[in-house]
Amino acid sequence: MDSVGGQHRPTRILVVDDEPQLLRALRINLAARHYAVAVAADGAGALRHAADWHPDLIVLDLGLPDMDGVEVIHGLRGWTNVPIIVLSGRGGSADKVGALDAGADDYLTKPFGIDELLARIRAVTRRTTTTAESAVIQLGSHTIDLTNKTISGNIRLTPTEWHLLEILLRNPGKLVSQRQLLTDVWGPTYQKESHYLRQYLAQLRRKLEPDPAHPKHLLTEPGMGYRFQP
Repeated sequence: MDSVGGQHRPTRILVVDDEPQLLRALRINLAARHYAVAVAADGAGALRHAADWHPDLIVLDLGLPDMDGVEVIHGLRGWTNVPIIVLSGRGGSADKVGALDAGADDYLTKPFGIDELLARIRAVTRRTTTTAESAVIQLGSHTIDLTNKTISGNIRLTPTEWHLLEILLRNPGKLVSQRQLLTDVWGPTYQKESHYLRQYLAQLRRKLEPDPAHPKHLLTEPGMGYRFQP
């Protein structure tokens, strides 16, 4: 939220979908929770509204009548880092992975519950309003200092484990795609080596999770990526 003359303006959410009933339902539900809401029914309208209105968050359907939602994400990412939650009626993971790699922050599969969407909205807006450079982070019973590279309980990590963990911890609640993690940690030639991630996440869970077989904080989204749940 921005403070204007001492007044907090409500968080602005742009909802983009070509289903009139869904747009109406989301507008009513979000407005009831004191969000400012604008709607668009196609990709061109979404890009125009985003440029004119500068929303704090965009909820974007992938299946739009005039262009694919991924094209809209590419268009937005050319000039803004506004958080984007993707809605997809497609069951497969390929479209969602494409959206995440294009720069989306999270996704929901239709049909979804309004409570689930609200939880994702809260997580994304909380991420953007808290400082991304927070150096001390709690993971279960462990206190992790990213600046000094220390973990309570005298737990030791390898440099690669630190790199992987830091990316996840600096994006609390966000689904980080396999491709992004592989590229950031190992480089672009390793984008298909997903077994690296499985191996290193297993090691991190053994060191940090109370029950590594049933992790509560370092979560896998099968075929998609990984998420740090505070």
